[in-house]
Amino acid sequence: MEIRWLEDFIALARTRHFSRAADEQHVTQPTFSRRIKLLEEEMGVTLINRQTLPLSLTPAGEEFLTLCEQVTDRVRLTRDRVREISAGQQRRIMVAAPQSLLPQFLPEWLAATGWQERIQPYLRATGWAASDYFQALGRAECDLAICYWPIGRCDLDIDTSACTYRVIGHERLIPVTGLDANGTPCALLPGSRQHPTPCLAYPKRGLLGSAVKAHLARLPQSTYLTAQSENLYAAGIKELVLLGYGMSWLPERNIAAELSNGTLIRAGDSRWDVPMELRLYRHQNQHHAELDSLWSELAPPRN
Repeated sequence: MEIRWLEDFIALARTRHFSRAADEQHVTQPTFSRRIKLLEEEMGVTLINRQTLPLSLTPAGEEFLTLCEQVTDRVRLTRDRVREISAGQQRRIMVAAPQSLLPQFLPEWLAATGWQERIQPYLRATGWAASDYFQALGRAECDLAICYWPIGRCDLDIDTSACTYRVIGHERLIPVTGLDANGTPCALLPGSRQHPTPCLAYPKRGLLGSAVKAHLARLPQSTYLTAQSENLYAAGIKELVLLGYGMSWLPERNIAAELSNGTLIRAGDSRWDVPMELRLYRHQNQHHAELDSLWSELAPPRN
């Protein structure tokens, strides 16, 4: 099996048309069709449903498409890195981080360490769930990953056993709410059994959702919330809070301007704040000179 066959299949899945896909791949349609047929023979299954217009993928084809995208991405990344090494260039370290850390924390941290030229954000990671970061580290899709992490006890279904980390910062998730047209807070803690507080929630099994849940469970005062929606990303939740749909816990760095100008206010005092660490993770089995050198400059590792 050749890598170009996988690229052919991706092009066909995108265009759903043999002629257009052949044009994209700069080959004749007979050649392109023959390569797709060879790919199906190699896999031993039918990947394309040729009886539909436009063409569609079989269930096996849908699963195979995901694999093709992963393999071609890894080949592209490896090719780029090998070329850098061959050219004698210093390899830049790829760091994955949530979107909420890109505007403030990551630039500040890079400026403080002087590593702006050594580290490059891996932008494909901005839509990942927490477990995706550790899977990506394991397959060397990125070199480092920055994650929020609860300071208090919290049950998380995330396997970090193959990774080591350094604490590189701290954050607080602060409960905030918007104001209605009369300047009245839209939602305040703790709520009551009869009138629960509307909340824009993170998924319960996600890292931030689990951190908030664990923190509330440790408080002596009961909290009564009713989830208006769930969103994995703090940026999306922030927009809904600003629109007045309820309250939520948001990273302090990401709402400093809104708290300052009064478009957001606290929905509860500091006892409701959820303390978090900012952890920098690497996989214990992934090594190269630039990564090892940078890692040695940080504080002693934790496991």
